[in-house]
Amino acid sequence: MRRFVERVSRFLADWGFPPMAARVLVTLMAAEERALTAADLAERLGVSPAAISGGVRYLMHLGMVAREPVPGSRRDLYRLYDEAWWEVASTKSGLYKDLVDMMNEGLDALGGEETHAGHTLAEMRDYFAFLEKELPLLRDKWRASRGRAT
Repeated sequence: MRRFVERVSRFLADWGFPPMAARVLVTLMAAEERALTAADLAERLGVSPAAISGGVRYLMHLGMVAREPVPGSRRDLYRLYDEAWWEVASTKSGLYKDLVDMMNEGLDALGGEETHAGHTLAEMRDYFAFLEKELPLLRDKWRASRGRAT
């Protein structure tokens, strides 16, 4: 299991995912338990509990991991949200709108789409505008394919 976690984590890190966040994510995905403590994660990864905190914080910021207090303890449990991958991709659509707006600002600064740089920015803008529009529809199709309500 550790080899699997490390292999997938390296793959995600090659995509630009922070390495410890990738390791924590894959460990949570591969866990039979629904939630793990920082100590559990550290033990499985062979690192200190303190090393886990940055990865967990990053995943919480993305909306992939939830922190739940352990009643009567100072410890927290960390668990993946249901449909964590999909939710991150579909709920971050505000990111796409921000990119569209920034590309429009860049186009204004460049004087429009007629230049090579302007054409390049317009392509990026149009792509992210398309994603912003289509992702909610794709999410609904995904859920329908799995027999879930939208």
